[in-house]
Amino acid sequence: MPNPKGNPQNFDNQPSKELTEQLNFRVTKEMKEEVKAKDDPPEFCRRAIQEALDKDTDKSS
Repeated sequence: MPNPKGNPQNFDNQPSKELTEQLNFRVTKEMKEEVKAKDDPPEFCRRAIQEALDKDTDKSS
């Protein structure tokens, strides 16, 4: 029986960018307080991690 929602490989859309995964790590108390003081702490962390990953990728190339 075919998948009623279709198969993702049959469409030209990009892979999903939904925020479905969680990542946990330890930080100092001071770091936690600084991050929590930001307007949007989760988005701040996502941007910081993405910037570090991009920078690391640039060095590897």
